Amino acid sequence: MKRLPAGDLLPRISVTPPGPESRRLAAALRRCESPNVTYVADDFPIFWREAGGANVLDVDGNIYIDLTAGFGVAAAGHANMRVNDAIRGQLDRLVHGLGDVHPPEIKVTLLERLAQITPDGLTQSILASSGAEAVEAALKTARLASGAPGVLCFTGAYHGLTYGALAVTDGEAFRAPFQDQISVPVVRVPFPDPYRPPAELAGHSDLAHGTLDLVAERLDAGADPIGAVIVEPILGRGGVVIPPTGFLPGLRQECDRRGLILIVDEIYTGLGRTGSWFACDHEAVVPDLLCLGKALSGSLPFSACIGRPEIMAAWPPSEGAAIHTSTFLGHPLACAAALAHLDEIQERGLVARSADLGEELFRRLQALQGRVPGVGHVRGRGLLAGIELVRDPDSRAPDSNRAHQVVVEALRRGLILLADGPAANVLTLTPPLTISEEQLDFGLRTLEDCLLAA
Repeated sequence: MKRLPAGDLLPRISVTPPGPESRRLAAALRRCESPNVTYVADDFPIFWREAGGANVLDVDGNIYIDLTAGFGVAAAGHANMRVNDAIRGQLDRLVHGLGDVHPPEIKVTLLERLAQITPDGLTQSILASSGAEAVEAALKTARLASGAPGVLCFTGAYHGLTYGALAVTDGEAFRAPFQDQISVPVVRVPFPDPYRPPAELAGHSDLAHGTLDLVAERLDAGADPIGAVIVEPILGRGGVVIPPTGFLPGLRQECDRRGLILIVDEIYTGLGRTGSWFACDHEAVVPDLLCLGKALSGSLPFSACIGRPEIMAAWPPSEGAAIHTSTFLGHPLACAAALAHLDEIQERGLVARSADLGEELFRRLQALQGRVPGVGHVRGRGLLAGIELVRDPDSRAPDSNRAHQVVVEALRRGLILLADGPAANVLTLTPPLTISEEQLDFGLRTLEDCLLAA
């Protein structure tokens, strides 16, 4: 079977995907996995066998360009050599320890490194395995520090699906089956989407200020005391929605004025994705708590909630039984992977590369918008971009069916991409920051062909 040592190959499709082996595995999956987990249809999915750089090899021998970076995880490329070497080296020393009793030394090294790369003042962390766990840690920290149970969050947000995170995640389909078990008091405000301004702000001349006025109104009217605000600086799964300039700084000011804890969820946007280490850096906003995940290790499940020490001081000192912990907290393999991945991002200049390639990507997408009917809006920052498909430019009615058709047709032509947003009508591009210019060019040309064919 073809190996992927460089990861800079163009697609090679020898069997129309999904091929027979993918279909066999899909049938097996249906028998042994909960039916809710993986979407299975006649034309979906493929099953991965290997990945390297920006390439994926499926079980039928097809090679693809991955425009998702595996949900944004593989910022420095799949199977990054430095990351893999770090994991292998750690395997020979320590695979597991007593993370909150007798911690592995590498946990301290990783915690110190996080304090170095995050915005000024964020120096103390709670480590975890998934992004949702990092959000849960942030919500708990905010509850202790503020003394208030309520949280203000935004429409379109995706913070995870565990119960605390689910409370602040938007989407009725996610929450409705479990609403009677969700106990975090929530106030929800429309996210300032420049392409789809909230109905509450129809005719408002300044979307950022209008949204901040709504935030103030909802905070004043809330039945439960609000202690925290949680926000994605750019909606990720919500459709790559970039708020207007001034919104995030205004939110910081409102939190300061009221003594609220500002939680910024950078699980999707952090670590170079937007052309800066963190998306909040673009407007020099420093949160009280910062959530990281996905690209943190570039490989293994790993996440962190990082905060200001005066906020983290709300947690009582451990007396032998921590009130928030987990078995795999500070797992040695994940710590080794994260340190190597951060080194790779920094030493290879991938943050700046994301910014530079992102400018070219956005220019190409703007040109595509002018040529392809049904492309209602394009937006992006760094190597995070969205193409919103609509049935008609005047009503801006989402074209979810076409988005699905494009995803399937792209797969047949060797591209892996996702459709996000509340209506799944936004084609989302989050390629590895290491993607070659040739691969990106091929991907954009092929994507245009798919849009025209759908």
